[in-house]
Amino acid sequence: MNYLFSNRDLKRLILPLIIEQFLQCFVGLADSLMVATVGEAAVSAVSLVDSVFLLLINVFAALATGGAVVAGQALGRKDDDGACKAANQLVLFVAALSVLIMIMVYVLREPLMAKVFGEIEDDVLNNCRTYLMIVALSIPFIAVYNAGAALFRSMGNSRISMITAMLMNTVNLVGNAVLIFGFHFGIEGVAIPTLISRIVGCVFILKLLTKPDWKVHLPEKFSVKPDFSILKQILYIGVPNGLENGMFHLGKIVILSLVASFGTASIAANAVGGNITTFAYLPGTALGYAILTVVSQCAGAGDIPQAKYYVKKLMKLTYIVLFVSNTTVALLTVPILHFYDLSPEATVLARNIVLYYNIVSIFIYAPSFPLPNALRAVKDVRFTLVVSVFSMWIFRIGFSYVLGDWLGLGLFGVWVAMTIDWFFRGLCFTIRYLRGSWVKKVLKEV
Repeated sequence: MNYLFSNRDLKRLILPLIIEQFLQCFVGLADSLMVATVGEAAVSAVSLVDSVFLLLINVFAALATGGAVVAGQALGRKDDDGACKAANQLVLFVAALSVLIMIMVYVLREPLMAKVFGEIEDDVLNNCRTYLMIVALSIPFIAVYNAGAALFRSMGNSRISMITAMLMNTVNLVGNAVLIFGFHFGIEGVAIPTLISRIVGCVFILKLLTKPDWKVHLPEKFSVKPDFSILKQILYIGVPNGLENGMFHLGKIVILSLVASFGTASIAANAVGGNITTFAYLPGTALGYAILTVVSQCAGAGDIPQAKYYVKKLMKLTYIVLFVSNTTVALLTVPILHFYDLSPEATVLARNIVLYYNIVSIFIYAPSFPLPNALRAVKDVRFTLVVSVFSMWIFRIGFSYVLGDWLGLGLFGVWVAMTIDWFFRGLCFTIRYLRGSWVKKVLKEV
């Protein structure tokens, strides 16, 4: 068999992805540690506002995935020109949509905070307002950056997105240190570097994407005219994927309002626990990107045996790295928590949810998130959307209220509900993949 990706190719694809994910998580952890010096109200504010922006970022990442799949399949067909046209249309659409959403966020900011965050303490609300006003400016920049990074990954080149992430994270981290510790800024010391780093990352990756040396690049004469035939292909994948991601994070926001009702200690513990556990699943996220890249090119080439081969190989690797990462995080959780200036109650809550997560996610993360990327890569997106939305609202949200509120388990009950959701999702995606109905979609594209 003439393999599309050698072991060396996979290594060059996967290692930069893992490094990139690690850097993002490290900066998130460093951010939370720095803002913790300002107080629990600031930690809670960053967590609340970032939950909203994470929703937006993941919607744009989903649209970028649509562009990456279309470009990747074009590369598999040896249609480099079609891949470049897909890149042009993706950047154009994402840029226009992100500017519109940024404007809406500013116009609706007060009712948005009141509706999403509910009744929160005044100092937390004031910090939320300040943080949102600054970071909202970065929406178009992070959206276009995600599009550029996805296009480079579609070529199997994850090194560029890694370098860009390193640049962004360095700007962010240094900026935080200077403004918080040097100039003694409060919440602004986290918000301003976030904005600047996203501007830098967007400009840097766009500059690289204009080089004609890449198989996928932006044309010298960038077209601002929509090509609806290409946009239709991108949105066929991007819209269901965006709805899926949007619903996923909307559900997290709904749950966050429940967590907020448990008190500031629970909000802070949830934020810190989220930052720490990110290190545990980041290798899985990286492998998920790799599966999307590899399978989309196999699908474009119409090579079903190779698609199956790589999914099996990469899923095995995912389980291995998840075991290592979760075990490492579990051993380091207590020492890491000592760096946070949390109350004793928040510290205990954070420790319990992180350790529970580490045990369970070893088994359920891989089929819940990396595996469905194989389905998305062959445009089997409606199934993943239906399963994800159903599981989110029935299991994650429903059981959060049952376990967390009605049965009195509080924040821990919310995290148990999350893992129930993941188990159901993973079961459905595994059955779908093993039944092989996705093969018909590959044959249809050939």
